[in-house]
Order: sequence, then structure tokens, then C-alpha cells
Amino acid sequence: MPDIRQIDASTLREMVIAGAALLEKNREAVNALNVFPVPDGDTGTNMSMTMISAVKEMNGRDAGSIGEMAEALSKGALRGARGNSGVILSQLYRGFSKALADKQAVTPGEFAAALRAGADTAYKAVMKPKEGTILTVARVIADDAIKQADMEPDSFSALFKVILQSGESILKRTQEMLPALTQAGVVDAGGRGLLLIYTGYAAVVNGEQVDDLSVDMSGDSAAEQEFVDEHDLLGDIHFAYCTEFFIQEMKPGVGDADIAALRRKFSRIGDCVLVVGDSQLIKVHLHTNDPGKALQQALMMGELNGLKIENMLQQRRDLDAQKTQEAKDYGIVAVSQGSGFSEIYKDLGVDSIVEGGQTMNPSIEDLKKALDSVRAKTVFILPNNGNITLAAQQAAELCENRVIVLPTKNVAMGIAAVVAFQPEVSPEENEKRMDEAAQKVRTGMVTYAVRDTALEDMSIKAGDVIGLNNGRITVSGGSAEDASFSLMKEIVTDDDGLITVYYGEGVKPEDAKALGERIAADFPFCDVEVHRGGQQLYFYLLSVE
Repeated sequence: MPDIRQIDASTLREMVIAGAALLEKNREAVNALNVFPVPDGDTGTNMSMTMISAVKEMNGRDAGSIGEMAEALSKGALRGARGNSGVILSQLYRGFSKALADKQAVTPGEFAAALRAGADTAYKAVMKPKEGTILTVARVIADDAIKQADMEPDSFSALFKVILQSGESILKRTQEMLPALTQAGVVDAGGRGLLLIYTGYAAVVNGEQVDDLSVDMSGDSAAEQEFVDEHDLLGDIHFAYCTEFFIQEMKPGVGDADIAALRRKFSRIGDCVLVVGDSQLIKVHLHTNDPGKALQQALMMGELNGLKIENMLQQRRDLDAQKTQEAKDYGIVAVSQGSGFSEIYKDLGVDSIVEGGQTMNPSIEDLKKALDSVRAKTVFILPNNGNITLAAQQAAELCENRVIVLPTKNVAMGIAAVVAFQPEVSPEENEKRMDEAAQKVRTGMVTYAVRDTALEDMSIKAGDVIGLNNGRITVSGGSAEDASFSLMKEIVTDDDGLITVYYGEGVKPEDAKALGERIAADFPFCDVEVHRGGQQLYFYLLSVE
């Protein structure tokens, strides 16, 4: 393949997509390098979710200039930033984006300079930067990249060869820079995540397929290293609450000086402080014993959104309990499709919930991690999506304990299966009971068409509301509520006794309640329940049994 001398907007998007894909592919390997068992400690997951958000933002833009595409990259990464590692990654992209703001395309030298600008921005965002982290890896790579671009200013292939060599070299040295990494016998997880992203970049530059790439990470941890007790590494947790949120709709006059002042205020009430963004949107992450005070200070600058507060002390207690807890007879793992469904599953006693759905199916590693977290002799897993069943079966084969995969095709079937579970009967009897209960459920799903299509006697236009009767499109047009009502007329029989309406993200509770009342009036022989499912893409999921 001819050497690339310039990178344009389309190529940058391909590079970021490849980097995100390679990171996701190796997410659990990066998570395994985590030293600290705290809520925001799954570095691979946090960085991967940040990259997914960045890719989504880039895919929503026309190619245009590389400056415009880099701006979308930065914006998406900030909006999706999760945990310390995700926020720092968003700042690497913020500086990178600013350096390319007025560029149509970039040369190796300009790309290397943008990497350096990203590292500088990330260092400034951290109150007390530590060497031996992702910051170090980003800085050293950028410095070596600038030197290489000076020597060969027209070769991106040569540039990325040096970037990857430099990255592997400095990554190995991180183990010597931080005592915690030395004791645990691992390299820095964030640094490895960043290098995986850059490896994806290099694949595009060199005309390689990401699916064919195999990254050797065998040296990232000591082969015979035993797990290091988190108490040895953490000691006492001085700041208990991991607090994250956005500040938006800023008050008049808020600028960089105010953001810097807020960062200083937070450093006095906590640690791991990151306050990044601009007058349009600010992302905050800190560990503190007084999240209320942090929120009050932030409210002086604007509105709050995306609030998340997690108790790290409780998580450590839970980890300790897991180590000493004897295996119980049964456990249940369920794949959920929205926050409402997750709450329902929790209320029903499901042990572990994996976030998934129609657009973000969990990987085999995700499912195995959830299965391994449940200390039980027999674990039932509910994939709740036909596209996930095979992954669940493969994950089950990797587990040491007994795992039974129930072929549930949606979350409503999964709920019926959990309700049918009986802790007193045998695994075989439970499998039969749960599967029979799930298969009795008939479902209607209401969403919208993403493209024009002709189906039997229906002509469907992009954006039309459509209704699916047990997976088959039978309703088109009208409102989501009208489509739901039409589906019920198709599905409900005189033998049915329960109709459940689960409303999705963006549906008003009063609209869902009105739909439930309308259905109840037309089917008086059925009990009708309305619950928040919180699912994306689907206005309503309707369950009949």
C-alpha cells in the first residue's frame, strides 16, 4: 500500500473507529490490569465507552475538514467520558482537536504536534498529575512522534511505527514508576488502552484489518503474580464517594478562570479531581466525602446533568464479602435493555445485570464477567435477545460452575422466567418452569423505521412508527400509542389475563399511563400494568400472557 502523506477527515474517522474497535476487543484484558477495586476502576470499560461516544458523534458529521471531524471527536469523547481514564482520554482529544481546528488535512508533523497538544491539555486538566500513568504514555509518544516527523515529514507509516514502538517502551517502564503497579506486577491500564487505540490508527494507515490484528499483551502482567490485596494498595479510603456530573447551560460570564477556580475548590474537598470543558459544557469527576458540597458549588455555575455518585467504601465491603461468601445454590444473570428494566430485575432478585440492547450487544467477556461475579453452584443466564444467545452459550462454556442458558428473546420473556423461578426445586425443574413461562409470553414492540421499505401490502417510509407482533412488522403509521393499541388487538386472546406496558426512553409517563387506561378499557378481562422500561429506540414494549 502506498505511504499516506496526508490524513483527511474521512481517514481520521476510520482511524478512530478502528482504535475504538481494537480497544473494545481487548477491553477485558485492559480491565484485568486495574490495580484499584473502586467503582471507576474498570479502565478498559470506561475508555471503551468514551470511544464509542466519540465514534457516534463523528458518524453524525459529514466528512468536511479534519478540523471539523476532530471537533466532533472531542465533543463526543467529552460527552461520553466515564471515570478517570475516560475523562483524561477526552482531554487528550480536546487538545488534539484544538491543534487541528483550522486544518483541511494534516501532515505527519501536524499530527504529531496535535498529539503533543493533547498531552499538554490532559496534564493541565489533572490537579496532581502522576508519572507512570496514561499521561506519561501520551507525552512520551508525542515527543518521539515529533522527532520522527522532523526526520521523515512525508511518511505516516514511519510515524506510526515509531508511535507504537515508543508506546510499548514507555508502557513497560510505567511498572517501575508507580509503587502500586510495581507491587501488583502490571503496567498501567490507561496507557495500554491508549496504545490499543493508536494501534487501531496504525492499522488504517497501513491498510490492515482490525479484525486480523493480534496485540501481544503477555508482558503486561507478571505470569505468576498473585492478586494483590486491595487493602495493601488502598489502605483507608479517605474520600468515599466517586462523584461525576456535567455542568451545562452556563450562567452568563462563566469562563476559563471560573473553571480553574472550581477545580481548586474541589481539590480542597477531595482527590482524583478532574474539571474539564469550556463555557458550553463542563465534565466533573472527583472523589469526596461531601458530594453535596461539590454539587452546590457546581450549581453556582450552571445546571447539572448526568449525575452519578457511588460509594467506594461499600464496593470494597462487597468485594470482601464476595471473597468469604460460600456459593449459594442458585444465581441469575440477566441482560437488560434500559434502566427501568434493570430496576425491575433488581427488585426480582437477579444477582447480576448486564447492560445491553438492540444496538450495543454485550461481548462474551462481558457475559462471563457477570457470570463469574455470581457465587452460585448453578447460574441461569437470560440473554433477552436472539442476537446474544450464542454469546451467552459460549460464555457459559468458559465458566467453571454450572450455567444454564435460557433462550429468552426479549426482556419481557426474561421477567416472566425470573418470576417462575423456584429456589426449592431442582435445576432441571427450574429450567423447565422458567423456559415454559418465557415461551408463553407474546410481545409487541413499537419503534420507527430507519429507511423506506415495501413489506407485503405496506409501504413504509423512513421515520414512520411501526409495530412488531412477535418480531414481524404488522402495523405502520400513526402515533406510537395508536400502533400499540393496534398491536394489542392482534395479540390479545380471551385466554390472556395480564398485559404489561413498558415505556421507553423519551416517552412521557402520562402518555404511557393514558395508553394503559385505553388498553384496560378495551380488554376488561385483563389486568393492565404500566412500568418504565427506559429502553432506547423502542417507544413501547408490550407483554401479553
